[in-house]
Amino acid sequence: MNSLHNIKIVLIETSHSGNIGSAARAMKTMGLTQLRLVSPKQEIDDQAIALSAGAKDVLEQVEIFENFNDAVADCQLVIGTSARHRHLQSTLIEPRACGELTVQRANQGNVGVIFGRERVGLTNEELLKCHYHLNVPTNPEYGSLNLAMAVQLVSYEIRMAWLNLQNKPQNLPLVDYPTTEALEHFFAHTESLYKELGFIKNDAVMLKLRRLYQRAELESTELNLLRGMLTAVEKYKK
Repeated sequence: MNSLHNIKIVLIETSHSGNIGSAARAMKTMGLTQLRLVSPKQEIDDQAIALSAGAKDVLEQVEIFENFNDAVADCQLVIGTSARHRHLQSTLIEPRACGELTVQRANQGNVGVIFGRERVGLTNEELLKCHYHLNVPTNPEYGSLNLAMAVQLVSYEIRMAWLNLQNKPQNLPLVDYPTTEALEHFFAHTESLYKELGFIKNDAVMLKLRRLYQRAELESTELNLLRGMLTAVEKYKK
């Protein structure tokens, strides 16, 4: 079950404590135990514990973060849930494929699956920091899922993918992917240098570069190479 331990379910600014408890219950029924909260509006209280219905242990070990960046800093893959389609076409992934990818990558490092605010979901800035965007193909006339339902659905697909992998083990090559924190340092370095060189003159350019590098799913050695190239340019400038 070690690979499941590497899967982090992250809830952003949950408004109601009961949703936290219900999400914990949904997770535990599928063998997931690692719950992270980002600036929850209510603390874990009696209602959260009651609605967890036996998943109190998940709540007892929950990790709380002040912001999105800190919550995913140690993750090598970040998947954000979103009902939006515009501008996300190249990175959209459906639940079944999400479960398979999550389990595969969890064998190599931490994976964060992000659920946004109950009413407004994830911000554009948060979506930008996700490698993939999970979209549930719901009824187009009524696609409303509450938070716990969404967590249950995704957790189920992860469970099924994990069980399938136990029955049909795959000898996948181990790849060292950089953490989100390392990627953010690279993006900041890139933006700073390219602005100084006059290449980046507006946010749209950096947005495209972000999408390009995230789509490439850089390995750690490749990221180190790119960082080395940036440093070489800085030295040449001087």
